[in-house]
Amino acid sequence: TPLPACDVRKFKETKKQFDKVREDMEISLVKNAQAPRHKPHEVEEATGTLTITRKCFRHLALDYVLQINVLQAKKKFEILDAMLSFMHAQYTFFQQGYSLLHEIDPYMKKLATELDQLVIDSAVEKREMEHKHALIQQRDFSYDDSKVEFNVDAPNGVVMEGYLFKRASNAFKTWNRRWFSIQNSQLVYQKKLKDVLTVVVEDLRLCTVKPCEDIERRFCFEVVSPSKSCMLQADSEKLRQAWIQAVQASIASAYRESPDSCYIERLDRTASPSTSSIDSATDSRERSMKGESILQRVQSIPGNDQCCDCGQADPRWASINLGILLCIECSGIHRSLGVHCSKVRSLTLDSWEPELLKLMCELGNSTMNQIYEAQCEALGLKKPTAGSSRQDKEAWIKVKYVEKKFLRKLPTGEALAENERKPRCWSVKKWSIRNGEVGAPWQSSTWCLCHWLIPPLSPSPPCPSPECEVSEESSGEAEIEQEASDLEDLRELHPGLLIYKAAQARNLPVMAEALAHGAEVNWVNDEDENKTPLIQAVMGGSLIACEFLLQNGADVNQRDIRGRAPLHHATYLGHTGQVCLFLKRGANQHAVDEDGQDPLSIAVQAANADIVTLLRLARMNEEMREAEGPFGQPGDATYLDIFREFSHMASNNPEKLNRRSLHFSHSCR
Repeated sequence: TPLPACDVRKFKETKKQFDKVREDMEISLVKNAQAPRHKPHEVEEATGTLTITRKCFRHLALDYVLQINVLQAKKKFEILDAMLSFMHAQYTFFQQGYSLLHEIDPYMKKLATELDQLVIDSAVEKREMEHKHALIQQRDFSYDDSKVEFNVDAPNGVVMEGYLFKRASNAFKTWNRRWFSIQNSQLVYQKKLKDVLTVVVEDLRLCTVKPCEDIERRFCFEVVSPSKSCMLQADSEKLRQAWIQAVQASIASAYRESPDSCYIERLDRTASPSTSSIDSATDSRERSMKGESILQRVQSIPGNDQCCDCGQADPRWASINLGILLCIECSGIHRSLGVHCSKVRSLTLDSWEPELLKLMCELGNSTMNQIYEAQCEALGLKKPTAGSSRQDKEAWIKVKYVEKKFLRKLPTGEALAENERKPRCWSVKKWSIRNGEVGAPWQSSTWCLCHWLIPPLSPSPPCPSPECEVSEESSGEAEIEQEASDLEDLRELHPGLLIYKAAQARNLPVMAEALAHGAEVNWVNDEDENKTPLIQAVMGGSLIACEFLLQNGADVNQRDIRGRAPLHHATYLGHTGQVCLFLKRGANQHAVDEDGQDPLSIAVQAANADIVTLLRLARMNEEMREAEGPFGQPGDATYLDIFREFSHMASNNPEKLNRRSLHFSHSCR
């Protein structure tokens, strides 16, 4: 600064004191002038105050003048000295700057050349952007849905990121919009850009993800870990599917890096923090034992000891809608196909409903490969092995399940026309699994179609004689059943009719082959009261056939010409297990048929206590959720426990549910 800061500061303080004393003196002068003549005491006091104030004012005035003179004296030489120093500094600075810049002159010329190129590139990019902008403006944005992608091998480690709504865990269950990302095998979020990341799932290898259709808000999905669950909502169905696939792909990618044992230990350590360490360890051991039990049971099915697509031993992942077991690498490829093609689930980490477990035991790798790889040998194609590259496996899986190039063509009336005199007809055998024969090996091509009055394509085992029995996989009702469906003209054979007949005959392999050939899972038979395959599965009494159709997208609320949905038919027939299954899948129990009856009134008339209990519990739970609003719990604990118990009973002990009125059910068909 031109003048020392301390001198200026002292001058300003002196000025403030001088101004204050001057004001005090003016006040004393006013008081002295106002002192009354006849009050000597006040006159004396005012005079004394004025004397003291005037004396103080004169002293401060001298100090103030002194400070002014000191500053004026310093200005004569200190300012000039500072200016001279500044000029020397400027000279030195620019002299050194010139020397430095002279040395980097070649670099500046190179930089100028690059700058010219950047200007040219920028102009080209601007023209391209203007062209794209013009094209985009011509597109229809009535439904704006941005392109979403994820990359498990992203260089920065972020598989996917974007905004999601998160349901809070507080009592109000509020929804907040947060920025989520999948990185380093973790699901994290933050409120603002500079906020610290909050970890939702510490290790994605210990969690599963599933869509949620039983809440009011749309596009929701849930990430479930051993210690907690997190409900999230995307902005569209496309975004929801992208997030689900991204989480599943991250799980698959993480499992490729380390063996399962590491994560079983992590599972033990990440047990629910609300319980004691002993309880957590016990729960983890029980969960691990349960997972191993499911794994051993499903792997015992013929063909399930190795991956369905590459032959890798000890597969621990399943495609639940296809009924096959997969290795970790093939499961990741299946996830990339989308849930409409393959729904992947872990045999050791995910929870398994009893009906889904029985479905996996009904099909298996051998059975499904006889469908999807029927023409491989004839075409001379070589199946990839466990040591094949991921690209080879991915190409094989897409050709096998998406393009479906290895399927055996369905027989037609023209295919077997030569040297035949008898009518060309077909029917579907009943698929019955006896004790000790669960998952029996696939025998021949005739398991799929029983060609009555047509020479079989290859030898097949003799058909068992019709008998009155309770099927292990039925809903718990004893019925007299015929061995095969009604005869049909071979010329009318098509995938829709095939799955329709197979659903009634409980023949899951035929149903799977019909779907492989493009059968519509909700195909309507206009010659049979507009019934669907799901309704036929109900009529056939097969809980597992219903589960298979639902896993493949069957509409649980599609009704026939009489206004009866699958839930109506299951209630009429007293199929308690199917009623429980449909209610869990969101069946509408308030719909009435042409007689004005809903499932509850039908069950009450039939005096079926189990079904009445299930329907009333479901209705009460629905009313409770409506009363709590969109932030309520997804289900009452008692309700969930009872439905879980009925599911286990229907799958494992169906005879306990055989309480319906046989006369009533037949009279109402």
